[in-house]
Amino acid sequence: MSTIPLTFNQRQIAHTALGGREKNTKVLMPVSCLVLNRTSNQYRSRVFKNLLACGFESIVSVEFRHTSRNTEQLAAQFPTVKFICVQESVTVGDLINVGMAEIESPYVLLVQEDMCIDNFKFNATLANKLMEFGQFCVCPRLMTDDMQGLPVRFMPSMKDFQFDVDSSLGLVDKAATMYPVDLNGFYDYKKFVQLGGFDYTITSPYWQKTDLFFRAWLWGEKVNLSAAFSLSYSGEVPIENRTTDISYLMFYLKNILPAFKNDHGEISLSSFWRFHSRSSCGINEAARLFFRARKWVKVNRYRFKMDAVSLMENWGTVGEIK
Repeated sequence: MSTIPLTFNQRQIAHTALGGREKNTKVLMPVSCLVLNRTSNQYRSRVFKNLLACGFESIVSVEFRHTSRNTEQLAAQFPTVKFICVQESVTVGDLINVGMAEIESPYVLLVQEDMCIDNFKFNATLANKLMEFGQFCVCPRLMTDDMQGLPVRFMPSMKDFQFDVDSSLGLVDKAATMYPVDLNGFYDYKKFVQLGGFDYTITSPYWQKTDLFFRAWLWGEKVNLSAAFSLSYSGEVPIENRTTDISYLMFYLKNILPAFKNDHGEISLSSFWRFHSRSSCGINEAARLFFRARKWVKVNRYRFKMDAVSLMENWGTVGEIK
């Protein structure tokens, strides 16, 4: 396993870019749309017609090689849309990092392609409201295809020395949430880059997502909900795999184990034995993971504004928008 990345898009991933040679002449907001395509659906033309009607500065569609469908024809039909087809096996976070590297706008709407088929609405008025939050990510209300509300509010907790996440169906405007569902949200592009994007050494999609957003909170950023911002699925709602494997250990080392001392975060040498006793790893593997994470925390030590204990104990006040 390679060194933990220190900068955004550090890993170079083989991909093919199609289209995007023409600029959108009807830009209504300083927002680009990053579309994640995870299924081969037959309504892709409708998706891009809907998105082009919104007035985004640019539209970038990123997709896994095995889900690409009629991409060349779509690139010819929609010359202002850039299509990125990844040529190797990657995580969703990798895919987003590749797509974000193509963005030049200060704000990004990240959305799943199957949310843009029916009932999709996003305009400059809503974009302005979301910009006023001034946050790393603003998360939407989410609905199923039969208009049933989904849990969108998540709170971090520790249960029997194991990190866990509690969820709530209740939606309060501007309430804090640990992360967005399915990564859908309105992102500040500069903050995304400054946070380093997704860590490609964490291969579990769930723990990769949790790593980025928990890191954002520890480094002083916020993630909040907007009651005015709504998206709905056109198909099945994906189920997250929260298995506590080696990806969880990497998340734990980078986010839960560091303590905040005076003005910086650090992992003390003495905490190795606590980690080893709970890791189910042999001592050599535990030491390799531990010292790699300790080096990463040391490099980023002054980015920390709090530690996990403080964040969870003060969750109700830390997440407030003033």
